[in-house]
Amino acid sequence: MARQVMLARGFEPNFPPATQQQLAVIKAHPPMLMPSEKVRDLRGLLWSSIDNDTSKDLDQIEVAERLPDGGIKVMIGIADVDAFVAKDSPIDQHAEKEATTVYTGVSIFPMLPAELSTGASSLLPDVDRPAVVTEFVVDGKGALGSSNVYRALVRNKAQLTYNAVGAWLEGTGAAPPKVAASAELLAQLKLQDEAAQALRKLRYENGALNLDTAEVVPLLIDQEVTGVATVEKNRATELIEDFMIAANGVVARLLEKVSSLRRIVRTPEHWDGLVRVAAAQGEKLPAQPDSKALNDFLLKRKAADPDHFADLSLATIKLIGPGEYVLERPGDPTQGHFGLAVQDYTHSTAPNRRFADIVTQRLIKSLLDGKPGPYTDNDLAAIAANCTQKGDAARKVERDMSKRLAAMAMSHRLGEMFDAIVTGVTPKGTFVRVLQPHMEGLLAQGGQGLHVGDKVRAKLTRTDVQHGFIDFVRA
Repeated sequence: MARQVMLARGFEPNFPPATQQQLAVIKAHPPMLMPSEKVRDLRGLLWSSIDNDTSKDLDQIEVAERLPDGGIKVMIGIADVDAFVAKDSPIDQHAEKEATTVYTGVSIFPMLPAELSTGASSLLPDVDRPAVVTEFVVDGKGALGSSNVYRALVRNKAQLTYNAVGAWLEGTGAAPPKVAASAELLAQLKLQDEAAQALRKLRYENGALNLDTAEVVPLLIDQEVTGVATVEKNRATELIEDFMIAANGVVARLLEKVSSLRRIVRTPEHWDGLVRVAAAQGEKLPAQPDSKALNDFLLKRKAADPDHFADLSLATIKLIGPGEYVLERPGDPTQGHFGLAVQDYTHSTAPNRRFADIVTQRLIKSLLDGKPGPYTDNDLAAIAANCTQKGDAARKVERDMSKRLAAMAMSHRLGEMFDAIVTGVTPKGTFVRVLQPHMEGLLAQGGQGLHVGDKVRAKLTRTDVQHGFIDFVRA
């Protein structure tokens, strides 16, 4: 079913035969991993990665250092995928077309062959890997000081997970075994967390939006979907998010003098809709777009009514509009990222999963080597358009599959009663969101007189896995 949805949304899940031939050549002649004047040897640093429990396509590793003036130097090592995948080679052509790895809950459809993305080009533990390092200094108030980007040879010393590190940083769980066994690693992660929290605090002060973007994932037992669970953000996911946002800003500013890709979220055209949303909650937003005022409103509503915050977040995201990739030439006015409240932003930190990041990596390396850029402006404009289109398509695949997975998980629970919130009243019917587990469905009976935000008891009466339908009746 996941493969059918991929094909319907314009993806090609199968790799062409020429990519297998190229893989054989890469395996027989892997990139030389040698330090040089252009490639620093940083294998001795205490690098670690933090990612999902099951992730093998590791794009980044981190290490930090306290400076004499109290600032914190952060180094982000990004997998050097370009070292393995030559521009315009069969693997590169397929990656350019697909543009992104797609996660469907039951299957991963990788942009690059798994032998690379989860093997040779992944920053797996205890192996030497080429990387592009983005380095920046964070002061006590979260402001960025000096920064640098360079190539290096690195070695991941500890593969860690969001759940374990997040619980430990938040004080709700013990330190992961690898962390507990190393006082140096424990101190290292505390230092990284300190830098990340300072970055986050300043971003929110500048108007970055605090939204509920919880992810629903299937619970699998023997390859059968038995339920779904909500994956919440935690201190570890925030740490990586803050570092990646800072690193992407450093790279964007490095590339200001050459044509490059930018990841933008435009100032909302439907700001009046957000003003109306706030007014319905008894709050007032200014007449002109203001991310700081919007975030203050969101934080206030999150504290006052956490049950409805997911729906408010979704409405806000829809009214702001999606992110997109654009070509930015030297001297062009910066368009910025409204949701992050930053002016300089690109995608550079996930080259195993996103083609835009491979392109940015090549632009960085050509700039560092003093060579002409590998792409024309027309090339970059076409790549930006395709990456935007395929990113939208990937979100639709993931949403389509999320509905089907929810229907499959709920098929065992027909007749059960659930607490729910009304999320939509439309000509097609009244829709509700179950609070636990987190999923939406149609209130097939008993929707008369209800309004968005009303709480109801709903009885599950029907599921249709093929179409992703879940039907309730009001109890």
